[in-house]
Amino acid sequence: MTDICPISGSGDKSTIVMPPVLWRVAERPIDYLDAVKFMETQVAAIHAGNGAEMVWLLEHPPIYTAGTGAKPQDLLEPGRFPVHQSGRGGQYTYHGPGQRVAYVMLDLNKRGPDIRKFVCNLEKWLKDTLSVFGVAGETRDGRVGTWVRRPDNSGDDKIAAVGVRMRRWVSYHGVSINLNPDLSHYDGIVPCGVTGHGVTSLAKLDVKVTMDELDAALRRCFVPIFGAVTE
Repeated sequence: MTDICPISGSGDKSTIVMPPVLWRVAERPIDYLDAVKFMETQVAAIHAGNGAEMVWLLEHPPIYTAGTGAKPQDLLEPGRFPVHQSGRGGQYTYHGPGQRVAYVMLDLNKRGPDIRKFVCNLEKWLKDTLSVFGVAGETRDGRVGTWVRRPDNSGDDKIAAVGVRMRRWVSYHGVSINLNPDLSHYDGIVPCGVTGHGVTSLAKLDVKVTMDELDAALRRCFVPIFGAVTE
């Protein structure tokens, strides 16, 4: 099992100093389609030069989203929750209460138009955040997302996801970390098209963390990789 985005050496080495990234935290669950509409507007503004880069932390009501690689047979329970075509990379995933979603709207025209590097930096951000709470997240060749090894070494469980889209080299969609969602909600899909592995959360790993504490760790770990943030 190879970690394809090692924790060390994955950060952005660019010497370009970017303006601080706006950091926003939603106070209530946000409808998925409303979130997409907002992101598309913000991405257009960033590309036009009159909008700030942004990270938006939120939760969604329970939904399944289908990425560009989603296979119909991987939607096991079509009527369980609303299903949205997302336009991001990847396959089916779940969003719902207890999962922190971070939508990342950054201008790769200025930061460097390298999608692989960008995704590895997102993975580093997730792994660094998990490490704050003593959780060793890893990436796997051929499997999207961040994984943790089971204590008995019987396999891996997925704890965080990455799914991004680019519009004229401005990113949107982003990452998610399972804090304490209802993991049975994943039963309605084959998560990211990967079989033979499970899904876990910080709560299932018996890590006692609040959403505010997770948000603080995400913010602290974002800065060394992507630069300063501001409210």
